[in-house]
Amino acid sequence: MDRSTEIREFLRTRRARITPEQAGLAPHPGARRVPGLRREEVAQLAGVSVDYYIRLERGRTQGVSETVLQAVARALRLDDTERAHLFDLAQPTATRAHRKRPLAPQRVRPALYRALDSLSVPAIIQGRRMDVLAANRLGYALFADFQARPHRDRNFARFVFLDEAAPSLYADWEKAAGDTVATLRLYAGRHPDDPQLTELIGELSLHSDTFRRMWADHDVRAHTTGTKRLQHPLVGDLTLDYVVLATEDDPDQTLIILTPEPASPSADALDILASWTNTSTTAPDAPEQTHNPTS
Repeated sequence: MDRSTEIREFLRTRRARITPEQAGLAPHPGARRVPGLRREEVAQLAGVSVDYYIRLERGRTQGVSETVLQAVARALRLDDTERAHLFDLAQPTATRAHRKRPLAPQRVRPALYRALDSLSVPAIIQGRRMDVLAANRLGYALFADFQARPHRDRNFARFVFLDEAAPSLYADWEKAAGDTVATLRLYAGRHPDDPQLTELIGELSLHSDTFRRMWADHDVRAHTTGTKRLQHPLVGDLTLDYVVLATEDDPDQTLIILTPEPASPSADALDILASWTNTSTTAPDAPEQTHNPTS
């Protein structure tokens, strides 16, 4: 992924969503040629020269200070996740050089497998690029039997956009799709040189018009808590709260736990699903395959 293009489009889409009135600027007479703020207006709000801001938006970030990035983030009213994404995109080339080394395969620690199987609610361990590294039996039963799929297809983004079952499973598929894209965008800012990410984005862009449209929005979101509404083919409607917990030894590996409201119809439906689910110990998945450009 081209870093200069990513910075340019991220900043362009952020300033396009803010009007001068929202930013506290006096409106200029006459028609505006661009939606939202002009580049010179962002520069004014950030307290930098127009030339300096234009260089930043073109991806020329060598020597840019944290103070300037913070000022631009305030001018564009970025939230914490968007601010972190801007810093990821704007890191100097020298700082990013070591990231071009291949990423080490992700493996799930045995203690996490035991933790999965000890939970009576759906639980999933998600890795880079939204790969499904492991889940308990109820987690697989809730979404899809990723364990039975080829390794490259054990991925939530591929499931959401390419699996015919996904639009029927999610009560609000459009929201689920948007959340998926925003999560991938955030990952892309941290790992722009990940070849498997490039392959995934290319595949989704080729086969999904919705993905291409959402990817062009450059939205980023970090999901730590929330609610999923599902229409499960076996047990019907489910409303589940989820929490996302990061593992200490791998920041790109998270444990996702989904729970129903106690004594609710969703809790009863989940109990029925659990009764139909094999509760034997989850066998470890195969380790992540190293990308081979020649294959």
